[in-house]
Parts: sequence; C-alpha cells; structure tokens
Amino acid sequence: MSECAAPIRVRHIRSIVSIVENVSAGGGPMCGLAGVARCGGGSLGGEADDLLRRMTGMVAHRGPDGEAFHRSGPVGLGFVRLSLVDPVGGGQPLSTEDGSLVLIANGEIYNHRELAAGLPRGARLRTGSDCEVLLHLYQRDGLAFLDNVRGMFSLVLWDRDRNRLVFARDRFGIKPLFYHRNSERIVFSSEIKALFEDSACPRRIDWAGALSDQLMTGAMVFDDSPPRTWYEEIELAPAGSIVTFDLNNGETRTHRYWDFPEFDGSSTGSETDLIRSYGETLASSVAECGMADVEIGLFLSGGIDSAAVGALSDVKPRTFTALNGSTLVNSDAEYGHRIAGWLGLDNDQVLFDTSAVPGVEEWKQFLWLLETPLAGPEAFYKYELYRYVGAHAPEIKAMLLGGGADEFNGGYSVSFAGGGEWPDFVANMNRMGIRGDQHRKPDLGAWWDQSDLPLVRASALRTAAAGDSRDPYEMLHRWKYRDVQQYNCWHEDRTAAGNGIEARVPFLDHRLVEIVAAIPEHLRPSLVWDKQILRRAMVGVLPEEAIARPKVPFFYGEGVQHTYRTFTRMLAQHGDRLLDEALSGPGAREHLDADNIRATLRRLEQDPTAGHVEFLLRVVNLGLMEQLTESIPATPLAQAAKASVPSSVLVTDWDAQQEKIAATVLRRPPVDFEAVAELDDSVMLLHSPDDATSWYVVINGTVEFVIDETEAPEWLGMLRALDGVRSLDQVLESLGHARESVEPLIADAFELGILTHPSTVL
Repeated sequence: MSECAAPIRVRHIRSIVSIVENVSAGGGPMCGLAGVARCGGGSLGGEADDLLRRMTGMVAHRGPDGEAFHRSGPVGLGFVRLSLVDPVGGGQPLSTEDGSLVLIANGEIYNHRELAAGLPRGARLRTGSDCEVLLHLYQRDGLAFLDNVRGMFSLVLWDRDRNRLVFARDRFGIKPLFYHRNSERIVFSSEIKALFEDSACPRRIDWAGALSDQLMTGAMVFDDSPPRTWYEEIELAPAGSIVTFDLNNGETRTHRYWDFPEFDGSSTGSETDLIRSYGETLASSVAECGMADVEIGLFLSGGIDSAAVGALSDVKPRTFTALNGSTLVNSDAEYGHRIAGWLGLDNDQVLFDTSAVPGVEEWKQFLWLLETPLAGPEAFYKYELYRYVGAHAPEIKAMLLGGGADEFNGGYSVSFAGGGEWPDFVANMNRMGIRGDQHRKPDLGAWWDQSDLPLVRASALRTAAAGDSRDPYEMLHRWKYRDVQQYNCWHEDRTAAGNGIEARVPFLDHRLVEIVAAIPEHLRPSLVWDKQILRRAMVGVLPEEAIARPKVPFFYGEGVQHTYRTFTRMLAQHGDRLLDEALSGPGAREHLDADNIRATLRRLEQDPTAGHVEFLLRVVNLGLMEQLTESIPATPLAQAAKASVPSSVLVTDWDAQQEKIAATVLRRPPVDFEAVAELDDSVMLLHSPDDATSWYVVINGTVEFVIDETEAPEWLGMLRALDGVRSLDQVLESLGHARESVEPLIADAFELGILTHPSTVL
C-alpha cells in the first residue's frame, strides 16, 4: 500500500488485507477500537472481515473523521478516528517499517515529544502523531514501555514476531477497552456493544454482581474491588496495566506498570513546598491537556475545579455551563457565568428547563450508549452539553473538565464530617472502615455490635477482614480510585465520544495524586480538608470569591427536587412504559420486586424528595439493558435519530436578568385552581406561642421551612385555610387573594410534596 497524505478512510476491508507497512499517518485521536484475534495458531480467514466491519460500525460514533481496517495473520483490527493531533496525517493503524508491530490507540500521549527525544539514534518517526512513539518505546523497552508515558489512552498492539497481542490502558482508566475470550479467539473493542456482533459472545447481565455493587447500593463502605463491566464474561482491561495474550498457547499475563500510591505521608517537604509543587504540576497538566490542533472547550460548573482549569489554560477555551432547576437554585450556573467573566472567557448557559423530560426512546438510546446502570441525571446532562457543543460549536473537538479533583484532594471531607471539622471527618472515616470490615468478617465484627466502646482494636478487625492493615484514610482514596474508573471516567468517555468529542481531565494526572498521597499526617488538616491544597495553590490565580466558594453538588441539596421531578416524570410517562419494558425480561422478573418498584415511583410522583430517584433508575436501567442486549437496536448510534438539541440563554448581566432567567428555567405544570388541595399527610404546620410571627412547615417530623407571617401573610393564610374540601379558587376567594399572589408558591409546594390533591374514596 503506498503512502498517502490524507487520513485513511477505507470502506472495503479486502482492499487492505495485507500488513500496513508504509502508511505515513500516525495516531493520537479520540477513537473507536475494535478487533478479533485467533488463538492456537493459524490465521484469520476472510470471514473475519465482515465481523470487523460490523464491530467497527458499532463504535463509529467515536470517530466521525475516518475509518480503517487491518487484517494479517491471526489479528484483525478496526479503527474509527476523531482527529485532534495531526488531522492530515494522523490515521491508524500505525506500524513499524518492517511491519513486525501494529498499533491502534485511543487517546493522547501528552509527553510524546519528550519521549521521542529520548529514543535511540536512528529511530525514525514517520508521522506527526503523538502515539507513534509507543511503537519505538515497545521495541526498546518491552513491557516497560509505558513507565514514563503521561496521557490518557487504551491501546492494542500486535507483536508479530512473538505472536503476542498486547492490551494497555492509562493509569486511571480514562479510555476504555473491553474484551471477551474463549479457547478459539479474543474479541475486543472500546465499547461492549461491538463485542455482541460476535455470535459467540455471551449477552447476559451480571445481575448478582450488579445488584451487590457498592455504587449501585450506595452502601457507605470502602470498596476497592476491580471495576465491573455489568455483563457476564465481558472483561475490562485493568487501568495502569498491560495485558498480554500469547496467541500460540492462549497464555494470559497482566503486568502493572503503575500502582495507586500508598497514602503514607512520606513527603519531607514543607507546607509551602507541597502547595507550590501541586500548583506547578496542575499547571503542567492543564497545559498538556490543551495539546491539540483543533479548538478546545471547557465545561465550567461554577466550582473551583473547573475554574482552576480555565484560569491555568493557555488556550482561552469557550466555556459551557448547565442551566437547570438545580444549578439555578444552588447558584452553580450563576458562578459559571461570573467565573467566565472574571477569566475573560465566553460562556454559554445551556438550558434544561424543568418542563423538559427525556423521552422513552431517547433514554434507551442514551443507555445503549453508556452501557451502565449508573446512567443518571449527571451523565444525561453532560451528554446534552456535548450535544449542544456539537451543534453550536462544531469546531470544538476536545473538552477540558474539572473532574477528579474531589476524589483525591479532599473534596468529600466536609460532607463526610457531617457538619463537623477534621477530627469528625477522621472519626467518620474510621467508622466506615470498621463497617466494611464487619461485612467481611462478621464473627469478629460482632464486638462492634455489643457496645459503643468495643473492647477489640479496629486494627485487629482490619487485618483479619482484609488481610492487611491499610488505614481508612488510604482506603478512602482507593475507594475513590475505583469510583473514578467505574463511574466518572466511564460516563465522561461515553457522553463525549457519543458526540464525536474527546474529554480531557487534567486532575487525573498521577503526579498530582502522588503529591497528595505523600502529604504528612500532621499537614492533612491544613491541606486536604476542603481541598485546601488546591484552593491555596490558586491564590493569585483566581479571585478570592471563586477560591472560597464551598463545594456544591451538581444537583443534590437545595434545588434537588427539580432534577428528581424531571426523571420521575420520565419513568412515569406513557403509563410507566420504561418500567414495563425494564421488568419484562427473565433476569428482571427473577431479581426485581415489580410491585415495590411501581410503588416507589408513585411515591416519588407525589413527592420528588421522598426518596432517591437514582436508586430506582439504576434497577430500571439494568432491566432495560437486559432488553437492549437481547434485542440489539438495528440502527447504529452514529446513524440513529436524535432528540432536539438544547438551546442556551444569553446572559450578559446575571443580577439584572435574574428574574427572567428563573422564569425561563423553572417551568412548572400549570396550577389547577379549580381542584381541591390539602396539606400532605406527612406535613404539619406548627406555631410557637413564644414567637408570634414564625410558623414552621414540618415534613416527616423535621422542620423544613420557616414562614414569617409579616413577610408572607397571603401564603401563610392560604396554607392555614386549606381544608381538603374547597377548591384553591374558593379558598383564595374567601381570603380575598388573587391567583397571581400565590401561584408560584403553590406550584413549588406541589413540586415539594407539601400540597397534594385528596384521594377520592369510592
């Protein structure tokens, strides 16, 4: 095959069956990988070409800029490409001049120039690709070839001379690589759905494993088990590892080239040294993540993490902020706008008004893209942000994110402290450790059930349960390392790739995690508490208001009812159609309680804060995944029809536009004033004789709201007058109030489950 100056775009596999020896293009894009390898000796036949074509078609959404195939000997590779580095000469597969090594890779090698400079004299890089250097490193260093590589990647390398297939992933599992193997062959891809194109690949949900997973149950115990694929007999190449397959005898070996650090406080540096080192390393990581030959954007949440990335970036990215009911109430959207202004960056406020509900087919398509029951509101809004970018800023092919900062910098320390300080965080962390050890060793753990003053040391239980004595502080971070792989990186990759965009995560740089791991115990309260090492590193880089702003969850806390209401309506639409489909499969019928699932949905409809809609959504997702896997959608995601793209709200002055913004976002169902309403059974309206003006709204025994009679007399009068007999209009008429004076408050009260319509008794 002759050299070409343009990216490879091949439609017919048979035209490139021979080894790709002289392709001038390299790699380094966000891509989709697929392939098959024969075990036991012998070559793949032409029948593998159709499988390769179908597998590659299933991940075509990951690479809209080109596709290519390679089959030689026992290995067949498929590749789709999104061009970020060397768009003209950046296609794959990559190979050495003699064809003995062939590589496909998904991701970016940030320090490729530094690595290339250290190659032996005579090593010739034939492309401008950042991934080509990996071939030469492997030739020189063997399985040590990734030791000094920085980046995010998954790769497949065929070593012809050793007849060895090599899989590898970056240290945090930012880029995915799944596979299934039997005695005859291995099939592999960036996404699970492509594996199902092989008729020999099982299509079974791992119900028992999924339902017991800590991220599904929300159990407050440390879990550092390997991430799941959610499917039986589907494996995920481990992060920070190289997996090799001997295609002669089928032998498989795993080599870890990076281990998650022990949080042993080994640093001898001063507090100032650690802050300076952290800030310099973060700046370096942001600069490396800005490497591209295309435009780059930034998702700006309003918190310090994404603000820091925006402030340190040299590319002045266009920024995008989610504007929905929750981010309006918790001020994330407002601070996204303000931070962008402080940094001189353009900001799009992407609108998700409270009347917008994902459709049935829309949710199923989204779930088919994500392939995880953990698909929920956060991931959906992220996906919609990417869709907005694709439609309104198509020149942007990579997106900077602030993700990963909370997990390893103390972002959860304040919430884990339960309103207390560092000692409370440590105490609660220790309790979590004991709780997990009790689960693993219940006989010895019974000592902690007898008294709040257990007579046995926690270290004895820890050693007996886990086989080691790692302390809870380290286990917390190992738990979050698992979360990053199982949840954060998984959905960030899919939501971006589903829109032909690459997600880049500067905080997931192993150098940053190693700095935090080495913080001595006596400095943790001043550096790890509430992410102080990041906040203090940003002094002089960000305004003080941005540095000091407390962590705000994306949609939890104040305003959560708006997000919960949206997804409750989604599940209930068309007569609970999503529930009906989810509960129809054999696995769902065996494992799920259909009556309780429907009752939970009814409860959430009455009061969106009566539970966590995510837990309901997770089991529904599992059932839907079972259905989607048994009857794979006929139309590939790259060709599937999409819902309408979100719009945005032009904000030039938040303070001046605040009321208009709120009216645009908070679109509630109209209030039926002719209907009868009453306080919900869970609600009481109480008044203290010692305070003549204050009234308390108590929900399930907890004071949730205080109403000042002097400030809201009409609203208080309305609540006191509701009797469950008269209509809202009749109550208003008796009080002499107009609808307009209380309509927004009535709508809020129905949203929050404070008011309800009385049931009709037959």
